[in-house]
Amino acid sequence: MFEQKAEVAPTAAPAAPEDAPAPITKSAEKKLAKKKENEARLALKAAKAAKAAATAPAGGEKKTKKEKGKEEEAPFVNNTPPGEKKDFSQPMASGYNPIAVEAAWYDWWDAQGFFAPQLTEDGEIKPEGVFVIPSPPPNVTGSLHIGHALTVAIQDCLVRWNRMLGKTTLFVPGFDHAGISTQSVVEKRLLKTGVTRHDLGREAFVKKVWEWKEDYQGRITNQLRRLGGSYDWNRVAFTMDERLSKAVIETFCRLHEEGIIYRANRLVNWCVKLNTTLSNLEVEQKQLEGRTLLGVPGYDPKEKFEFGVITSFAYPIEGSDEKIIVATTRPETMLGDTAVAVHPQDPRYKHLHGKFAKHPFVDRRIPIITDDIIVDMEFGTGAVKITPAHDPNDYEVGVRHNLEFINILNDDGTFNENAGEKFKGMKRFHARVAVVQALKDLGLYVETKDNPMQIPICSKSGDIIEPILKPQWWRTRAGELHITPKPSESEWYRWLENIQDWCISRQLWWGHRCPAYFVNIEGVEQDRNDGKNWVVGRTLEQATERAQKVAGDRKFTLEQDDDVLDTWFSSGLWPWSIMGWPENTPDLQKFYPASILETGWDILFFWVARMVLLGIKLTDKMPFPEVLCHAMIRDAHGRKMSKSLGNVIDPIDVIQGLDLEALHAKLYEGNLDEREIQKAKAGQKKDFPKGIPQCGTDALRFALCAYSGGGRDINLEILRVEGYRKFCNKIFNATKFAMLKLDETFVPEPTAKPTGKESLVEKWILHKLNLAAAEINKQLAERNFMNATGAAYNFWLYELCDVYIEAMKPMTDESASETTKRSSQQTLYTCLDHGLRLLHPFMPYVTEELWQRLPRRPNDSTPSVMVAKFPTFVVYIRAQNDDEAELFKSQVPTFLALTKNCKSVEVVRDLSGVPAGCGSEVLTPTIFVHVLVRGQVDIDSEITKCEKKLALAQMNLSKIVKTESQEDYGSTVPANVRLANEEKRKTLEADVQLLEHSIEMFKQMKD
Repeated sequence: MFEQKAEVAPTAAPAAPEDAPAPITKSAEKKLAKKKENEARLALKAAKAAKAAATAPAGGEKKTKKEKGKEEEAPFVNNTPPGEKKDFSQPMASGYNPIAVEAAWYDWWDAQGFFAPQLTEDGEIKPEGVFVIPSPPPNVTGSLHIGHALTVAIQDCLVRWNRMLGKTTLFVPGFDHAGISTQSVVEKRLLKTGVTRHDLGREAFVKKVWEWKEDYQGRITNQLRRLGGSYDWNRVAFTMDERLSKAVIETFCRLHEEGIIYRANRLVNWCVKLNTTLSNLEVEQKQLEGRTLLGVPGYDPKEKFEFGVITSFAYPIEGSDEKIIVATTRPETMLGDTAVAVHPQDPRYKHLHGKFAKHPFVDRRIPIITDDIIVDMEFGTGAVKITPAHDPNDYEVGVRHNLEFINILNDDGTFNENAGEKFKGMKRFHARVAVVQALKDLGLYVETKDNPMQIPICSKSGDIIEPILKPQWWRTRAGELHITPKPSESEWYRWLENIQDWCISRQLWWGHRCPAYFVNIEGVEQDRNDGKNWVVGRTLEQATERAQKVAGDRKFTLEQDDDVLDTWFSSGLWPWSIMGWPENTPDLQKFYPASILETGWDILFFWVARMVLLGIKLTDKMPFPEVLCHAMIRDAHGRKMSKSLGNVIDPIDVIQGLDLEALHAKLYEGNLDEREIQKAKAGQKKDFPKGIPQCGTDALRFALCAYSGGGRDINLEILRVEGYRKFCNKIFNATKFAMLKLDETFVPEPTAKPTGKESLVEKWILHKLNLAAAEINKQLAERNFMNATGAAYNFWLYELCDVYIEAMKPMTDESASETTKRSSQQTLYTCLDHGLRLLHPFMPYVTEELWQRLPRRPNDSTPSVMVAKFPTFVVYIRAQNDDEAELFKSQVPTFLALTKNCKSVEVVRDLSGVPAGCGSEVLTPTIFVHVLVRGQVDIDSEITKCEKKLALAQMNLSKIVKTESQEDYGSTVPANVRLANEEKRKTLEADVQLLEHSIEMFKQMKD
C-alpha cells in the first residue's frame, strides 16, 4: 500500500531591499578572488604578447618550436606489397613509430607459412612435442573489445613461446554464431528502420543475419591480425559452417538415440523480451533488500513496478465462512494456482485436509493438500499457494501430488484465457497491479511487507525472467582437469555437484535448427509434447525412414521443429569439431586433445563444463588437461565495461590512437539510444579527455600480460599501456645505438658460447641474461605472465640498457684494445639476439623489426625471430681463481662508466692504502669498497650509522659463533649449511673489523 504525503512549501524569506547588495558567502568570496587573480594573470600575459609584437622586426615572424628543431618525419606509408618482406636497405628510423614497425610483418609471417603446424619430414609431430590451443571463438555480434585482446595476448604468448621451444604448434581461429545475441542485435538494427523479423519472414531474416555475420567476421579477423595472433588461417572455423554443423547434427542424433537427449514439457526460464528460453547460467540474480521500484523492458520507461515485497491475501474455504491466508512475491501468479499446501502436522489446518478453497476470479476449485517438503510451519501463516506451471518449487509439488499445470502466460508476456476474462490480454506486470486491486475490492487483501529477495534477470536483455512450461529438448546429467587460478577450480567442483538437466532448445531463427521431426499421422490426434511422436535424423532420408516405423501403414508428413539449439551446444563441441570430428581425420589424430584451454572464468560453466561432459562422452577423452582462466577487464575505476558507460575500448583504438571526437562518433555505430549515447559521451570525456593515445600492439600486449598475475579482475589504465610504449621506444633506441657499436666489419661468432676471456661486466650481463631466460621460462610454464614480463622488462631496462650498454662505451672507444672491443661486441650481440627472442612472445612486432636488423651467425639461416630457438640457459659462467686485485684493475674503466660523478678508481691491497675520510662497505670477506666522503657528509651522523651497523653485525656474529660452538654441530648440521654459516661468519668478521676502523677514522676526522 502506498502512503500519500502532503507537500509543504518552505516559508519564503523576507525580501531584501532593492538597493541592498546580495550577501556573499565565504565560498563565493574565494571564487570571486580566484576569478580576479586569473583575469589579472591573463591581462599580464596579453600585455607581454602585445609588447613582443610591437618590438618584433618588420616582416619577420617568431620561429615556431617546429622550425627551431628538426623537421617532423613524414607520415608513414607502407609500401611493402602484401606477403613480401620489408626492405631493410634504408637506415633505421630516427625514432620508434609503432605503426611503421608493425606494418607488413603479419602478412609476411602468414605468407611464409610460419603459423601452420611444423611437422617432421614424414608428417609426424616433432620430437619436442605438440602444443595446441583451440581459440575461444568470439561472437559475431560485434567488434572485439579489450577483453578479447587480453585473450589473444595470453594465448598467442603461449603459442609463440612453445613454437620457439621447437614444438609443433597449432592455434586454431574461429567464430561463434551466438544465437540469441546476434539475432537480438540484428533485430534492433532492423527496428531502427521500422521492420521486424516477422515482417521479413524466417528465410529472409536469416539471410540478413548471414550478411551481418560476414561483415563482422571480417572486422574481427582484421582485429585478430592486428593483435598479432599467430593463427593458422587455413583452418578457420565457424560454428555454423558445413563441417561443424555436421558435428552438431551427429551429436544430437547420437545422444537422442542413447536416451540422453529427450523431449519433455518442463519449466524453463522464459525471456519475454527475446521470446526464447534461457539456461540457468544465462540468468542473473538481482538482489533486493526490500521494496524497490523497477522499470521493465517492453514497458513505458516512465512506468515502475513494485518488487522486493511479499503480499498476503486470503482464499475463501468452500462451504464455510473460513478463509486461509497465503503470501506471494508475485501476486499475478495466483491466477494459475491449483493448490494450497499445508504441513500434515500443523494443528491449525488439520480440519481442512482434503477440502477446497474457491478461486475468486476464475471458476476453479483449489484443493488443500499436505506436503512436508515445501511447507515450513514456522514461516508466515504455514499455508503456501502452489502454481505448478510458473514456479520451480511448485512444479515439484505438482509432480508429487499430480496437480493440474495451468499456464496463464502467452509468449509475449500477456495473460491468456486461463487467467480469466478480467485479466486476459493484460501485460504481466499490469496484471500484478490489477490483481492486488481486485483482491482489495473483494476484501481478500491482507497486507504487503518488505521482503529481501532475488529476482531473475536475463543477462542478455535485462528483462525479468518468467518460469513457464514449454515442451523442449533436454540433455541429462552426465580424468583429471587442472584449473588455474585456484578459486576457479573450487567453483568448478561446486557447480558439478549441483548440475541439473540442460534445456538445449531455443525459440530463435538464427542457429542450428533441431534435427527433430514431428510425425504428423493423417487422421490421428497426437500430443506434440510426447517424445514418442517425434523422430530425429542426420538427414531427411533417415528421419523419413524412422517415421515410417512410427506411422506404420498410415500416411504421414514430417514437420521439422522450428526451434534451434542453444549456442553452447555447438560451441561445446569446439575442440574436436574443428579437427574434423565425427570423421577420424589426421588433424583429430594429431591435435586432439588440446594442450590447454584459456578462457574467462565467467564462462567456466557456460562453455568449459559442457566441453568436458560432451568431450568425454563423444570422444572418450578429456578435451584438454588444463584450463587457464584469465581475469575480467574493468576500467580504471573498477567498473565493468559497458557501452552505456562509454568505457568499452576497441583494441584497435589503443593500437592506433583515437581523439575524443572520433571516440564520440563511434557510439553512433551501435544500438544505443540518444540518452545512453549522451551518458557514454560524458564517461568518455572524463576517462579520455584527450582521446586514447597511440600505443601500438606490442605495448598493449605487454601491458595485458603484465596485468595477468592470477587475479580475477584487472583495472585497466591506458596510461600504463602508454608507459609500455615508452619501453618499446627504449628497446628501439637502445638497439639502434648498440648497432652503431657493431661496425661493418663485425661478424658474430658461430655460437653464443663464451671464450672465457670476457671482462667482469661481460660475465655479469651474460649471467643476468641466463637468469632472465631461466625465470621467463619458469614463469610461463607456471602461467604467471606478470612475473614473466617483469623478468624481461628488468633485464632490458635495468641490466642491459642501464648497465652493460653504458659500461661497454669505454670498451669500444679508440683507446680500447682490439681484443677488448671484439669481446664486448660479441657479448652485446648475444644479449641483443637472445634478449629480443625473450621478448618476442609478448612483443612480436618490434622484436621482429629489430632482430631482422641484426647480422646472422655463420651457417644460421633462421628466417624469423618467431621460429628462432627460445633461450633457456644461454651461457655457462666458469668460476675463476685469478688474482682479485688484477681483475679489478682491468675493470677500472667499467667502474668509472657505471658510477656517476666518480673521477677515479684505485685498487689497493690493504687498509694502509685507504685514505682517511672514507665510508666503507663489505662485498665479500676479501673485497671492500671505500668511498672518500671527507667534506661531503655529517661526521656525527656517519659515526651514529656505523655504530648501529656495528651493533647489528656483532649481534649476528655472536649468534653464528654460538651455533658453531655446539657440541654436535659437526655431526647434526648438513655440510652445505655449515659452509654457508662459515661464509656468513667470515663476512660478519670482516664487517665488524671494517666498521670499527671506519668509526675510529671518522672520530680522528673530528679531532
